[in-house]
Amino acid sequence: MHVRTRRKHFRTRPQHLAALALAALVAASACGGPGTRARADGTLSFTVAVVEPDLTTVPILAALDTLREQGHSIDVVELAEPELAVEGLAKGEYAISAEATGPALSAIEQGAPIKIIADAVANQWALYGSSDIDSCDDLGGRPFGIFSEGAVATAIAKDWVDAECGAGERPRYLTIGGSDVRAQALASGEIDATPLEVSDAVSLEASGTSGFTKVVDFAESLPDLHPQTVYANSGFLGEHREVAQEFVTALVREHARITADPGHLVDLARAHLPEEERSDVARVARRYSDAKLFDAAALTSRNVQGTIDFFARAGVIGRGMTTKDAADLGFVEEASP
Repeated sequence: MHVRTRRKHFRTRPQHLAALALAALVAASACGGPGTRARADGTLSFTVAVVEPDLTTVPILAALDTLREQGHSIDVVELAEPELAVEGLAKGEYAISAEATGPALSAIEQGAPIKIIADAVANQWALYGSSDIDSCDDLGGRPFGIFSEGAVATAIAKDWVDAECGAGERPRYLTIGGSDVRAQALASGEIDATPLEVSDAVSLEASGTSGFTKVVDFAESLPDLHPQTVYANSGFLGEHREVAQEFVTALVREHARITADPGHLVDLARAHLPEEERSDVARVARRYSDAKLFDAAALTSRNVQGTIDFFARAGVIGRGMTTKDAADLGFVEEASP
């Protein structure tokens, strides 16, 4: 088995987004852009972009099914990178997308008509290490696995190291690969620490491998960081606020069902990710549920600003952006499970 995970990353101040501002402002046309069409019966036809769908995506797909039941026609396109989704949103080709928050903030900084409207999944990253590692001080000079210098998990881990290690020696960062590969490297003793997301931590724990420990849960050390969010084209939100509200409300309800019953996430995976292997899905779903990681309405002015401030520290955006610049929290405030 492997419950599929994604390579979540960002590029520091991505240059290819610098040209978005002018194109995006022109593209924010009536009816939410060229990818949205109002039909004679009052329903909409629009497109949603998802990035390499996995377990964190299926509640969004289920919420879209609710809109389809109301008569809306929705195409879903699968993309390889969050930057592609953000670019399509800025041009009005897509109404809604959800993935890494960093690229969306970068585009917003450049003037793209995009707003964050809900949470996709809370911060699910934690740092795992050898059993003799109790704190940052124990990591000095030791091999520390990362996916890439631009990975969001790398930024989270380095932010923690900078805060906790003081003037001590830093870990020796080794670029290895995805979360699943790094979990295997930790289990085999090739590295002494690495950040893992929920599915790979569950796989590591279920493997029977001993001699490792959870050093820090980043959801606890960075409670205001939301690295994966749902965002939308501002033109779509302005012209079709009622439909956008229906979507966010449906997503909030899907998340509430998962928190109450992790079997619901297993059912959604069966419906929307039929190619996935199943052996660990139930365990991963239980972990999501127990940790209450699915809560689309969890965004507040405070934690959106905390997320902005984190990505500013990481060099993804400049300083000065506010919650009002980046998000429209009215949808989650109106939604009820």
